[in-house]
Amino acid sequence: MKPVDLARKLRRDAAFEPAALDRGKEALMAAIRQEVEPARRPTIIPQLPYADIRAALSFLERAFGFREIPASRLEGADGVIHHSLVEFGDGVIGIGTQGAHGAVSPQRSGIESQYISVAVADVVAHYQRALAAGARIAKEPREHAGGYRSYEAFDPEGHRWRFVHQRLREVPAKA
Repeated sequence: MKPVDLARKLRRDAAFEPAALDRGKEALMAAIRQEVEPARRPTIIPQLPYADIRAALSFLERAFGFREIPASRLEGADGVIHHSLVEFGDGVIGIGTQGAHGAVSPQRSGIESQYISVAVADVVAHYQRALAAGARIAKEPREHAGGYRSYEAFDPEGHRWRFVHQRLREVPAKA
């Protein structure tokens, strides 16, 4: 519902029940924020290949706090997931089939060719979550000279993930 329509409805409801205005205030503010601040969509979406996408999605959620975007899932008639997107904060990563576009996981290739950096609010708490979920730790949490803290972990197929807490410089929105 558009903010102007919601405001009219709240005004009518408040005429009969003054408490309706308090209850509807948050919904009105959310509608206004959505109009004023349109949703940002990532323009760069890294893709990671996995042999077992279902297991990867489960691990990434449990260990690292990613959330699958359900509408993005491509699943075959046989129940095999061929692709999906996961999000963390305002970042999105594609999880795809082994061999798609020539990409293979480190498990299959035997070599790490990249790593993904993810900004988190609390490196130590995130590390403890990953450890409890069975993530293999590559580098323990540590402080860096630049005033930030990080740790690195592997997922079950050998993709390296670097979790960092630092003050990132603001990138101005393109006009």
